[in-house]
Amino acid sequence: MEARPGDIVSRRKGLVMHRGIVLEDGQVFHNTPFQGEHVSSLHEFRKNKRMFVHEMDAVERLEALRACGGNSDRNYNLFTNNCEHTISRASTGKGRSPQLVSFLISGGVAAATLALTRSPGLALAGFALTRKLTSGKDPL
Repeated sequence: MEARPGDIVSRRKGLVMHRGIVLEDGQVFHNTPFQGEHVSSLHEFRKNKRMFVHEMDAVERLEALRACGGNSDRNYNLFTNNCEHTISRASTGKGRSPQLVSFLISGGVAAATLALTRSPGLALAGFALTRKLTSGKDPL
């Protein structure tokens, strides 16, 4: 399937999917740890991996293109501005990262389970930290 401008593209990056938005010139707007939000070629984005295309409808594509425009000075932050935050902000107006939330919840459940078998007090502390991290509030 050929990606059209405004479509969301993704590729595997370790345990997670890395996401970007195809621009009108065929390049991809995305967010990486060392470069923050930036534009790169489709080839650079793919890194020789299989690419998946999430087709957007015409209105969503126009909105995403208008929102990202390829010009941003936002730096990467795993918890507040990763590639999913960037793409969801451009496509929906609200920065969200479902993959991050899923990992935090899974990690919290695993930590709580381990702590319960070792120390109930640690389990409660891990549960409280997980709730703070997934609520979007500063955990400290």
